Amino acid sequence: MLENFITSPWLTVVLVPVMIWSVIWKGLALWKSARHNQLTWFIILLVVNTVGVLEIIYIAFFQKNIPGKKRSRRK
Repeated sequence: MLENFITSPWLTVVLVPVMIWSVIWKGLALWKSARHNQLTWFIILLVVNTVGVLEIIYIAFFQKNIPGKKRSRRK
């Protein structure tokens, strides 16, 4: 039973896009938290794997604004 699940093509079809999605968001969030000297967020994002959800929340709501740069919001 387990052998059929592991060799299933559906596992690859679902798992590979989820892994790519997660790595992209995690990399972006880690980069932004490191650039803004937010060590606590960096450690949390590094340790906790939420398939991109926590990373998106951090980028959208908790990253620091860089002085002199305005975040553009589309209307």
